[in-house]
Amino acid sequence: MSTASGLYVAPTLADALAALGDGGADAAPLAGGTWIMRAPLRHEAPRRAYVALSGIGEMTRIEIASDGVSIGACVTHSALAMALAGLPDLAALAQAASHSANPAVRNVATIGGNLCSANFAAADLVPALICLQAEVELIDGRGRDRIAIERFLELRSALPPGRIVARVLVPRSAGRSAHVRLPLRKAGDYPVAIVSCHVELDGRGHVGAIRVAVGSVEATARRWPGLEGHLAGRPLDAQRAFDSTKFCMADFTGRDGVEAPGWYRTSVLPALVRRAVLALGPRSIG
Repeated sequence: MSTASGLYVAPTLADALAALGDGGADAAPLAGGTWIMRAPLRHEAPRRAYVALSGIGEMTRIEIASDGVSIGACVTHSALAMALAGLPDLAALAQAASHSANPAVRNVATIGGNLCSANFAAADLVPALICLQAEVELIDGRGRDRIAIERFLELRSALPPGRIVARVLVPRSAGRSAHVRLPLRKAGDYPVAIVSCHVELDGRGHVGAIRVAVGSVEATARRWPGLEGHLAGRPLDAQRAFDSTKFCMADFTGRDGVEAPGWYRTSVLPALVRRAVLALGPRSIG
């Protein structure tokens, strides 16, 4: 299981951890490879060795229960979209997986790779997982740990060799969720901005709990607590949500990029918020 050079296809998780430990900082885990293969375009030096994880059974497994979903880190976007289709509370994640990039990429890109690409601000799955309060399960030779996704995003650039993402765990709820994105020209483009939301209504049809996450606008996706505060406790209405964004637009500073300037990324957020609320469907609007 030497990783001195080239590619090692790990048959088990234990073998993968051992190989990554042996390789140290010169080795990296490999799943779909869609981000790693573009490393030369980002002027990043390749690692001396890669440990392929996609042949490990538990890393490609999806388990759906009434209280939560367990998603192996090597589950592809297309497999995830198919597995979660028709589940209103997890619709944001299904929509993110089914609309990211293009079909060729979705068939190989993985949820673990999407999470671990620290310099990829436009990752579709990340804001969806934030609004769904996902946890990330990390594993190394000492065992497994679960951490909230926001904490993982803070730590992911400094994960030590031999520690990998094994699963993503998403709780179930009685609410509904939605995910909308704005590509610049066509479906395969990176999104200019992303809005994901999860809403639970009370007995009066008012917002009992809401989580809104924004992606691609800044370097890392994050919650929008200012907007959440304006919408909580009130009837959920698309126009109200649109109008409420004007009170908290200063919460974000858009990043400049080849796809769009920073000012444009923030300027489209009100429209995306409105679309997200409409996407929740009439049963979620009081």
